[in-house]
Parts: sequence; structure tokens; C-alpha cells
Amino acid sequence: MELELHPSTGFDNSARDYEHIEALPLAAAMGAEIRDVQIGKLTDAQFAEIEDALYRHKMIFFRDQDMTHADQENFTLRFGDFGIDAYTKGVPGHRNVQPVIKEADTRIRMLFGSGWHTDSPFMETPPAISMLFGADIPPYGGDTMWCNTVLAYNCLSDTMRQVLAPLRVHMTAVGVVSELQKEAKARTMAGQETGGTGFGNIELDINTNKMVAGWYHPIVRTHPKTGEKALYVDQTYSHGIQGMTPAEAEALLRFLKHHVSQPAFSCRLRWEPKTFTVWDNRICVHQAFNDYDGFRREMYRTTVLGEVPR
Repeated sequence: MELELHPSTGFDNSARDYEHIEALPLAAAMGAEIRDVQIGKLTDAQFAEIEDALYRHKMIFFRDQDMTHADQENFTLRFGDFGIDAYTKGVPGHRNVQPVIKEADTRIRMLFGSGWHTDSPFMETPPAISMLFGADIPPYGGDTMWCNTVLAYNCLSDTMRQVLAPLRVHMTAVGVVSELQKEAKARTMAGQETGGTGFGNIELDINTNKMVAGWYHPIVRTHPKTGEKALYVDQTYSHGIQGMTPAEAEALLRFLKHHVSQPAFSCRLRWEPKTFTVWDNRICVHQAFNDYDGFRREMYRTTVLGEVPR
């Protein structure tokens, strides 16, 4: 992608001087590694600083975490109730911990988490925060990228901000559902047992009608904790604008989808075994890479219940 924007101001991903944790910025736009912490042994003082770091850096990550499913559940609940997952049933005994697994011999066109997106925006109350623990990681490949949609909003002209202020975007999983159906059909024709709709090794438990119906949310949403304004648009789920013709909406969304995912707003994480990531799903978009065929990848996801975007 051509680097169309070279902003020289607006970047402040510097770390605060915390007393109980250390934050090391990952990139100029967003992201930070949090050190001197074990998620399973957190103190209240450490958690308070971790929460502050999350809102400041948009995405934070921890290396070398000896975590159980229960540890991940307990940490998630410090932020709020569990989010409603739109895709899977969870692992046995831990229904709010969602497995994200791709076996070494699995070959799929559409990876779970591929394409720039915010998690489950087609729901009335999308997740506020998403978390992912890497248990088994390829030696290379499978990176994840995030883009800071607060920074993307701040880099718009005043005129464009005024145009976007009253608009509501239609968030729908129509494209994802269509791809899943194509994948299932291809597997059936190849004589493979599917057992239902899924991303490779991930069997899904989904209500496709609700996902396709989706929801209308503000294109510009305000963060309930920090008051920051961010673009709430992505390449995967944004498929129309309330009150606009399809042609009008397509033209504006084409610009916004490209704008929010520019390299200037991004950071990229190379996973290692026992890496744990946490990101604010309200103010960033992310995508995973499907570039590790021949290697196994096992991860576990939890989400925090969000609010109706405003």
C-alpha cells in the first residue's frame, strides 16, 4: 500500500513513568509491551496502571506469561463482564474462553481474524476490549497488525469531521458469512467432513441472520472512558451508510477504509509462545496474517462486554 500520509504531528505514544509496571512503546502510532508483570499474580496497583496503559497505547502485550484459562478469565473480569461472542462456544469448562486454532495441515483461504476489522461491530453492543493468548506459535509468520483509529480521526480535515459527525455506518457480517458458506461448500465438494461452518479447525456457533442484519453505529464514536473520538469503520464489516444511496456510501467508505488502515497509524506484533495481548476494540482496527501454512497456531480469546457505541 502506498504511504499517502506522512503526518509529522499528533504522535505521542510515549510511556508514562509507572511505579508498578514498565511500559515500552512498540511504535510511534500505538502499542506497548508491559513488563515486570505476571497476569496470574496481579496486584490491584499493577492492574490500575495496566488499565491506564491500555487506554493510552490502545494495544498492550505481555511476554512469557504462565497463564491458565482461569487466569485469563479472572483478568478479563477485572475490566467488566464477559462479552457476547458471536462466533464460538468456548472451551470445555471455560465457555467464555474462545479457541482460535489452526493445525499445521490446514489450508484455508479465509483465516479467523483476517482483513482489517474491529471485533463484532455488527452487534448492538460490540466488545469493548479483546484479549488473545498465544499458547502454540509458529516460528515465523502469523503476525498481527493494529491501527489507531483515534489518530486516523485526528488526521482528517475539519471539513471531513463535520461531514462524518451525524453519519451512521451499517456494520454487517454479510461478506464474512458469504465467504464461510463458500468455504463450507468447497470442503464438501472436496469430500472433507466439515461438521458445520467454520474457519478451518474452528467450528463456529453463529446466528447468521443476526450477523447479516447487523447494526447501525456512529461513524465517529466517543470513547466512554477517555472522551477521545475515533473512526468506527473497517474493511470487513462496514457496508453502507444510513440515509445514503449505495453509490454515495461506497465512495465515502472506500476513502475511510483506506484511511484508517494506513501504515502511519499502525503497529505490528511478532508473536512468541506465551504472549498475551490486550486491545481496546473501540478505538483500533486489527488484522491477522494467513502466512504460516505447515505450522500449528493455538490461541485463546476473551472479550469484555461493551456499550452501545455513541
